[in-house]
Amino acid sequence: MAKVVSRLGQTLAAILVFSMTFAAPGMSQTADRPLYLNEDGLPTLAPLLAEVTPAVVNISVESSRSVEMNPLFNDPFFRRFFDLQPPPQQPQRRQQMSAGSGVIIDAEKGYVLTNHHVVENGDRITVTLKDRRQFDAELVGSDPGTDVALVKIDAENLTALDLGDSDRLQVGDYVLAIGNPFGLGQTVTSGIVSALGRSGLNIEGYEDFIQTDASINPGNSGGALVTLDGRLVGVNTAIIAPSGGNVGIGFAVPANMAKAVVDQLIEFGEVQRGLLGVTIQDFTPDLGQALGIEAGAGAVVTQVEPDSAAEAAGLQPGDLIVSVDGRPVAGSADLRSQIGLKRTGRSIEIGIIRNGERQTVVATLRRGPQGGPQAGGHGLEWLSGADLRNLEPGDPLYGEMPGVLVVRLESDSRAARSGLEAGDIILAVNRVPVASVAELREQLAKVDRALALTIQRGSARIFLIMR
Repeated sequence: MAKVVSRLGQTLAAILVFSMTFAAPGMSQTADRPLYLNEDGLPTLAPLLAEVTPAVVNISVESSRSVEMNPLFNDPFFRRFFDLQPPPQQPQRRQQMSAGSGVIIDAEKGYVLTNHHVVENGDRITVTLKDRRQFDAELVGSDPGTDVALVKIDAENLTALDLGDSDRLQVGDYVLAIGNPFGLGQTVTSGIVSALGRSGLNIEGYEDFIQTDASINPGNSGGALVTLDGRLVGVNTAIIAPSGGNVGIGFAVPANMAKAVVDQLIEFGEVQRGLLGVTIQDFTPDLGQALGIEAGAGAVVTQVEPDSAAEAAGLQPGDLIVSVDGRPVAGSADLRSQIGLKRTGRSIEIGIIRNGERQTVVATLRRGPQGGPQAGGHGLEWLSGADLRNLEPGDPLYGEMPGVLVVRLESDSRAARSGLEAGDIILAVNRVPVASVAELREQLAKVDRALALTIQRGSARIFLIMR
């Protein structure tokens, strides 16, 4: 029986090696790095992991937050009855610890790539290497829109991962996820690329995720998604987990997106996003039939903002944007991501279809509000999921008062959850009147914490608070 089992194992190993080597001819890992067999003749990734895992680090973040005090403590009668001391004048703060992962991308300069949400509001960031050395890290910069952050440590003898070209990934490519799930310590899981270009996950910001079935759990955030040739192609950032743990659906920020962000974080300490100045929606076959356009995908321009880069370039409502700098546009979310990763002042070539003819226009991006998505014209992250436009003849209250009309609202968007409704007219932001979408975006860019919208809803005027 032992011989039978041994032969069966050798046969399965041979099949596995054959299938992994020849199933995808032309894949770089088979040409550059042969799959290894251990001393028993079984396939193993151990030699590969010995090379790449020293570049993946654990990140612990110490932060403090205000502790809300029960209002009864401010009641003199309550304090006297229970013989309590007067409450402190300053709000109390509580220290808390969180853990995540990171990837060393520059060994000489000590740059470590991670997620924004891992280091957000951190008072102290500590990086622990695989060899258990610990270093205090300096935050170079962070970008909530893409959930990418860069920290720096002063250390020697570091190992860095080379960035791969995430645009060359295909569904079915093998990948490894390396990180620190649940704070257990470095863990490696394997799987394949399940899908590309994922968006609409109710994660505010720019979405172009790599989906994988490699197990990703809380604490893996900021860790590495690596191909079998040892290159970093993604930064693990999110999971869909109804049960709180891995269900085989994880997401990573593509390496090409992360690199575009990192370059600006190093140069400016922030991402200086360009603004095109259009309102857009996804292209659908029904919309194409109505507009007389034949195309597979793209983003339809529904409004061009005055004095914007789009107006200067000659874009018009009804144009179908099909490419940016030669890269196809899959839809409105894809266009927002592509524009949002290009810096202010950059000239881009926009491929459009107008009246059935393909054309190319050149737009020079202007500086827009920094943070959440703005390239697609839906405004800042406060009002993501809302289609907005200026009041027009025929609209309720047109000519009676200035404001911005909420045309449509996604039911699961942040704005909808805060109480905004389709048909509302936004009159002011934090009591500053707004008469156009451009003025609304300008005021939203100045909002730091709480947002108070003055809304005209039918015959009633209400205040809507968002945090």
